[in-house]
Amino acid sequence: MFLQYLHLQQFRNYSDQAIEFSAPKTILLGENAQGKSNLLEAVELLATLKSHRTNRDRDLVQNAMAMSQIRARLKRDLGVSSLQLTLRSASRRTAVLNGETLRRQQDFLGNLNAVQFSCLDLDLVRGGPGRRRSWTDTLLMQLEPVYVHILQQYNQVLKQRNAFIKQQTADRTPDQPPQIDPTQLALWDAQLATLGTRVIRRRARMLKRLIPIAQSWHQSISGSTEQLKIRYAPNVELEIYSDDANEIQQAFLDKLKTRTTAEYYQRTTLVGPHRDDIDFSIDDTPARQYGSQGQQRTLVLALKLSELQLIEAVVGEPPLLLLDDVLAELDLNRQNQLLDTIQDRFQTLITTTHLGSFDAKWLTSSQVLHVSDGRLLSK
Repeated sequence: MFLQYLHLQQFRNYSDQAIEFSAPKTILLGENAQGKSNLLEAVELLATLKSHRTNRDRDLVQNAMAMSQIRARLKRDLGVSSLQLTLRSASRRTAVLNGETLRRQQDFLGNLNAVQFSCLDLDLVRGGPGRRRSWTDTLLMQLEPVYVHILQQYNQVLKQRNAFIKQQTADRTPDQPPQIDPTQLALWDAQLATLGTRVIRRRARMLKRLIPIAQSWHQSISGSTEQLKIRYAPNVELEIYSDDANEIQQAFLDKLKTRTTAEYYQRTTLVGPHRDDIDFSIDDTPARQYGSQGQQRTLVLALKLSELQLIEAVVGEPPLLLLDDVLAELDLNRQNQLLDTIQDRFQTLITTTHLGSFDAKWLTSSQVLHVSDGRLLSK
């Protein structure tokens, strides 16, 4: 796939900027805080309907404006399509595909695929479980757009079950035994286990495909000196992991029963995929606590390269690669590994403050745009 055209209106610090992409690689050159990352963020939104920098649409709309708009023209093997996303400060966003306003935003997903890689991605290793769940879910949404609906359903039932628990415990006195209406709780448990099982199975399947790819990349980048292990750690555990929905669902229900008293006192749901994690280890040592900065960067780079490869395998076309100031975070060996992998295989948008990291061959085959205060100029 190839992003041919992008038009930003009142988006972040861009008032009205159109870009025609003319090369497999586009280098966005400029000082910090000029708008380089904002442009990549716009493409990320078209691919995932999410920004890794904010959860609020009003943050994406230019100051004092009511709305912003991102428009794009994308060429794929099946033809050219037009994408449009309208973001509003005080109301719902609107997604338009080939001139048709979509009733369900999830139908927008899967048209443009992209992998975002920024210095913030080190939190994949260093951060808490929520960061790793978000990474897993964002990738799944591109591979399997229906997953958005599945996750929304689960989160809605989780929210309702939490509200039920809070309501049941609101007026308790210290001398009352912990008790939640067992009949109503069983109904919420059944819904949560059914929907949670769908989430768990899809996460497990995706990671099963991703892990050997990531391990292969890690071997290559580290020169086969280190062994990477990745383990999905679902909150609902089975002695031997099974993809059987009935087994997972029963394990889910069994664990819920053991946590009823704890949920009563903590007033929240303590069982389910909203508490999943992913364990990374290098040579059997936890990467989060004990990995060096170099090891952690190698791990994240391997994960990002495996995302590219997995999306290409599932979708049938190479996704876009969005590199946000990551070369400064990588040593020369890792820079070369990344740039050599890209070549002209993936359309790449890369931000930088200087051109020193790129050799003459890279620069010759790249479109270089200078970014200054929300405006683009060809170099």
